Amino acid sequence: MKSLLEIRKDLHRIPEPGFLEFKTQRYILDLISTLHQKNLEVHTWETGIFVKVNGKNPSKTIAYRTDMDGLPIAEETGYEFSSLHDGMMHACGHDLHMTIAIGLLSHFVENPIDDNLLFIFQPAEEGPGGALPMRESELFQQLKPDMITALHIAPEYEVGTIAVKEGLLFANTSELFIDLIGKGGHAAYPHLSNDMVVAASHLVTQVQTIVSRNIDPLDSAVITIGKITGGTKQNIIAERARLEGTIRTLSPEAMVKVKKRIESLIEGISSSFECDAVIDYGSNYRQVDNEPELTREFIQFAQQNSKVKVIECKEAMTGEDYGYFLEKVPGFMFWLGVDTAFGLHHSKLKPQEGAIQYAVDLLIQYLTFKGKHK
Repeated sequence: MKSLLEIRKDLHRIPEPGFLEFKTQRYILDLISTLHQKNLEVHTWETGIFVKVNGKNPSKTIAYRTDMDGLPIAEETGYEFSSLHDGMMHACGHDLHMTIAIGLLSHFVENPIDDNLLFIFQPAEEGPGGALPMRESELFQQLKPDMITALHIAPEYEVGTIAVKEGLLFANTSELFIDLIGKGGHAAYPHLSNDMVVAASHLVTQVQTIVSRNIDPLDSAVITIGKITGGTKQNIIAERARLEGTIRTLSPEAMVKVKKRIESLIEGISSSFECDAVIDYGSNYRQVDNEPELTREFIQFAQQNSKVKVIECKEAMTGEDYGYFLEKVPGFMFWLGVDTAFGLHHSKLKPQEGAIQYAVDLLIQYLTFKGKHK
């Protein structure tokens, strides 16, 4: 097999959208085919993959999950192995995530532990969301693990650092798309039209009051409208406008409240501006809620390793559909330091590659510990 650094570079070159990870799936399957097959079971699901490494004397199954898709971002890293797909980039570290999973898989194929290991290569984390349908698939029900773990790269931490906490780690998230449809016309005759640019502007300012006036100050929520489009020309009153944004909350209850309030405001805009409105919440991700006992055990295990710096971090407003796995299977996720100046989803994100082997070594030790019968 190629080195892990070569594998990371190969994967970085071929970022693909959710549920279109055909090259990525083929690449990983080809790598898996070079491994010793005696203890392996390989199953494909959509563009994802389940790989089971049968244990020597199993009493449970431990899962490790990685995501696979890229983002619609034009890369500006300057890498000699930059993306070959125009307008697509692995700007969230999924190339590293997959490489780490492959490193673990290749080790445990040659060094099986007592318990079964299940490696889950999940498509469409960035959208439209692959975790929930993958979790509900017949294959997952057949292979269902007893616990699950995963990681996510963290640009702000140095290599050698992991950050984790018991309980809530990532927020509940929802996409937000609102279309306003009125009546266009000549700019000189506004009284004969329903201007959707004006309607959209009113709606944006009203939406910003939800967090400050409808959410408990001791709870947390964020509503961001990141994109507005409307109209066709400077002297034509806009017949349509579209708002695109995101909602993030630290509790499921706050998410319900935010959505109800947005819907009420839209009804008011429709009435005030005599227009139609359509709302679509797109992809919705459940909070990443780390199981306390397993997380605490992992923290204590990692703290015993002199090469690991463990930070017990705060929850973040980032979203991850891995939370859907945790809803049904106890487990946790942790941040992996990659020490880069640019943040997640940035066109210049350049994670330190030393984090790959560091994570592989740590997780080999942890999974061996968890899968060894006492």
